[in-house]
Amino acid sequence: MALAFGAPMGTVLTLSLQQNTSIFAPLEWVPSLAQFQLVLTDLYYLRIIAETLGIGVTVALMSAILGFPIALWLAKLPSQWRGIAVAIVLIPLLTNVVVRSVGLLLLLANGGPVSSLTGLNLLFTEAAVVIALVQVFMPFLIMALFDSLSSRDPRLDEAASSLGAGPCDRFLLVTLPLALPALRAGITIVFLLATTAYVSATLLGGKKVWVVGMLVYEEALLIQNYPLASALAMTLLMLCLAGTVVISALFRRLTPWLGAQETPPQSRSRFALLPRGLAGTLDRFGVWIGRVLFAVGLALLLLPLLFVLVNSVNDVPQATTAAWRGFTWKWYERILFDGSSYIDAAIISAQLGIVSALCAVLIALPAAFALVRYPSRAMGFTGTLFLLPLALPGIALALGVLKLLQVFVLLPPFMGLVLVHGVLIAPFTLIMLRAAVENMDVRLEEAAASLGANRLATFWYIVLPTITPAILASAIIAFLVSFGEVTVTAFLTTARLLTLPVRIYADVQFDVEPTVNAVSALVIIGTGLALVILNRFISLDRVWAR
Repeated sequence: MALAFGAPMGTVLTLSLQQNTSIFAPLEWVPSLAQFQLVLTDLYYLRIIAETLGIGVTVALMSAILGFPIALWLAKLPSQWRGIAVAIVLIPLLTNVVVRSVGLLLLLANGGPVSSLTGLNLLFTEAAVVIALVQVFMPFLIMALFDSLSSRDPRLDEAASSLGAGPCDRFLLVTLPLALPALRAGITIVFLLATTAYVSATLLGGKKVWVVGMLVYEEALLIQNYPLASALAMTLLMLCLAGTVVISALFRRLTPWLGAQETPPQSRSRFALLPRGLAGTLDRFGVWIGRVLFAVGLALLLLPLLFVLVNSVNDVPQATTAAWRGFTWKWYERILFDGSSYIDAAIISAQLGIVSALCAVLIALPAAFALVRYPSRAMGFTGTLFLLPLALPGIALALGVLKLLQVFVLLPPFMGLVLVHGVLIAPFTLIMLRAAVENMDVRLEEAAASLGANRLATFWYIVLPTITPAILASAIIAFLVSFGEVTVTAFLTTARLLTLPVRIYADVQFDVEPTVNAVSALVIIGTGLALVILNRFISLDRVWAR
């Protein structure tokens, strides 16, 4: 795991310190800051970096505003409905980003619902990119908040009500402060993912809106200027890390009670009771504002997928035509019966997903036991390293693996993809398996040991049956994440090794035949069925539980 993650990142760092940008130039061991100097002094690059960070901040804030009411709704639902409701969030989360971007193209296209209702043509603008990124990454923030809100004690609200606090005061003084640590984590994740994304920006921005990820992609794959691409990736990495420090500092000021040092009671809270008049007004309209935000957030999550499903049976000449022209199955027939290369790409994606998920589980399972059973500073540091791929730009990782595959030509490209996917999905499997190990009853193992069972027998007859549902659940989630991954995979695929999301991504850019909608609809349906199967092993509302 350390080698698969550290080697590509070390390669990118080495490349970023090269002075000669020629593709045939030998590796220089004397570091040079020439590429960083070019990036930090060129107004073109600086403008795109500033716009990328601005988009990341906007997406994080919008995700928090729209995602909070949805997380609150999930947390308040009765347990028998919570699994279905969580599926509503997980289906968009686990459906690949290209499919969701196709749905947003339909939603924002000329003649589509948004332009018809508002008269605004948002497609290929920065607003479209922000909307797309909120749709793609908001589920991460929702699930982080849901985990925190569902575990809080409902008696706190009752106690606040008994002391005369209205709905607005209860939200500001009880719910929001308790959710701030999870909100910080969610905002940080969304900021990092949105800042390093480029697929949605490419499709919804139409090359009129540029982000750093697009620059890295073009410099690496089209111009083959690896030193400059690496310097851009490393600059973005440094700015992302700086952004996380700023976010942590802001939230630390809002949550002084979480610090190690005690503070006087009067200075612990940054929140105070609102003036009675303002609180009364917010009590009156706050509920409706929350409902509107909830409806907008839910519509943003689901409408793109719904439009893809509807347009997959629409007899239109182009995939982005939003008007209904009549029912047809011919787009599905072309995919399934006319020898479409989509089938071959789907088979490659499935093979890659299965192997990567198996590797991720084999790596994460012993790591989960080590982190839970042997807590220490060293283990805490190791756990942080495991989660690092979630926080660092995937494009930097992809760039490093791409260069390594060019050097070590004997390593099959499929193995390179497995290595990258394993690194990317291992954090998801670790989170789920760690929760399962934490919830295990250790007394069962102690009882088995007292009856003479050795460690192997205890693991085989006691531990393994107990955590098998969690292993299957994590494997399914890992498979879905790997199957839908495109941001990193687009760097590494070849003509003979084209995965389904990359194939759809290429078709959306260069060919707009409605078969794209049909194959995207099949991906959505497949994701939904996988979640139904997953729900048989473990309730969906516990998938991302800590």
